[in-house]
Amino acid sequence: MDDQYLYLILNLGTISIPLLASFHPKANFSKTWKAFFPAVLITGTFFIIWDVWFTHFGIWGFNPRYLTGIYLLELPIEEWLFFFTIPYACVFTYFSLNYLIKKDLLKNIHEYITIGLTVTLLGVGVANYDKFYTASAFILTALVLAYQGLCKNKMMGRFYLMYFLTLIPFFIVNGILTGSGIEGQVVWYDNLHNLGFRLGTIPIEDTIYGMLLLLMNVAIYDRLSPGHN
Repeated sequence: MDDQYLYLILNLGTISIPLLASFHPKANFSKTWKAFFPAVLITGTFFIIWDVWFTHFGIWGFNPRYLTGIYLLELPIEEWLFFFTIPYACVFTYFSLNYLIKKDLLKNIHEYITIGLTVTLLGVGVANYDKFYTASAFILTALVLAYQGLCKNKMMGRFYLMYFLTLIPFFIVNGILTGSGIEGQVVWYDNLHNLGFRLGTIPIEDTIYGMLLLLMNVAIYDRLSPGHN
């Protein structure tokens, strides 16, 4: 495999099984695409703007060795695909878990999880206001979580279950992107703008950034889905 296709292959691998399974007759995710596509478009627009800004100022960047060389607004095309393939796989997982597990397993504790995360993330973000990646990811996630908590959004328990389960593939894909098992990194970071604490090769901020990406997608998808209360 040529190195230049690594990021593209990670994207395609992420979406391949969920896409093929989207037409299952008993749990047909494709029938909810009318809710998914607005969710991914709205969320993706927000994250692309954030991504372009941070890339422009060198807060993070991309190693051309692992890219096809196609760019749009300073971002490699693979990064644009990332904001579609990752949400697709995870919203599909959310949909599938709702079908497979009828009971909301975290119903009685999701509000406490939200409060704990909101307070912790807000505190860390404000305390590290001079680290742009830390501050932006933690504070924005805390605000969105607080909003969901104030709205008493009933989907949060199911969202947390999906998020915790998808941390397994997250560590595989994001691990490779940040240098696990390869020479160098697909995505590099200026450590002046993060806490410098890594889970393997993954900056801790990536787990929070990912939570915000998925939460926005799932919340909008859930709101627009047929049968939403």
